[in-house]
Amino acid sequence: MKSHLKLMIIVALILVINSINAQTNTAPLNSSIPIEMLFPQGKSKALILSFDDGQVADKHLVKLMNDYGLVGTFHLNSNKLGTKDYLTKEEIKTLYKGHEVSGHTANHPGLTTLSKIDVIYEVVEDRKELERLMGYPVRGMSYPFGNTNDFVIEAITGLGIEYARTVGDTYNFSMPTEYLKWQPTIHLFGKTNYIPNDTANDKRELEQFYQLTTDFLEANSLALFYVWGHSWEYEGPENKWEEVEKFFKMISQNPEIYYTTQIGLVDYSNAFKNLKFSVNKDMVTNVSSIDVFVKIGGKVYTIEAGSTKQLN
Repeated sequence: MKSHLKLMIIVALILVINSINAQTNTAPLNSSIPIEMLFPQGKSKALILSFDDGQVADKHLVKLMNDYGLVGTFHLNSNKLGTKDYLTKEEIKTLYKGHEVSGHTANHPGLTTLSKIDVIYEVVEDRKELERLMGYPVRGMSYPFGNTNDFVIEAITGLGIEYARTVGDTYNFSMPTEYLKWQPTIHLFGKTNYIPNDTANDKRELEQFYQLTTDFLEANSLALFYVWGHSWEYEGPENKWEEVEKFFKMISQNPEIYYTTQIGLVDYSNAFKNLKFSVNKDMVTNVSSIDVFVKIGGKVYTIEAGSTKQLN
């Protein structure tokens, strides 16, 4: 009887010791290790420059961008091309070479005021004509006046539009969570000249814009700086071309920045989301045609297009 009791005590002690060891050996499981997306070449910063309407001032804007090695996304109204102050249909393919042409509806109406069939017409007709002029699929757009709602989003879903930009500035560097409600970081130069003859407001807005630019350049975590505007804003009595060039000089030729179009970022982000990891996260397959860069456990990996990679 005593030996049986001793055996029970020994078993109980072993169970207690094993329980203590299990609680103290708390190395994280592979399934708890976060997988962080990095931009191409393992960069942590990305820049999108986006401009609306397609007016003739885009000629000066594109020249400056090309001079500084910058790329942009240009949202055009196809039915306005060839009218007063707008580019012609014949010149846009050459002008925007190396940049992205995207939709802005055929006639620039407020979409939230239209019927479903009219929303579809504005988006599809614009897309179809721009594709004819550019020679490639047009896959995104910006909303006229930045206005959208659930009705508009439902109407454009399934029309081949993979992203759509609003004008609701976030003043941060986060990645979009909904591509059809894509909010930019900030309007170029903020809200300067929004209030006529208010120099104090213009000064505050400009200071805020450059502070945000500096914050982006100094960011240590994943950061997307999305700046939008219209080229015609930089002409006339409030000539801002020198200010535009100053900004371009600040953000150009920086080896830490991934310079991309809007659809370029969408494609890259989707390639990251479609990576196929093993249960233990020690293998990954990249089913896309784009090299993807990730950080796992503090180490950066390049997952080549179409490859399966062993992870250390």
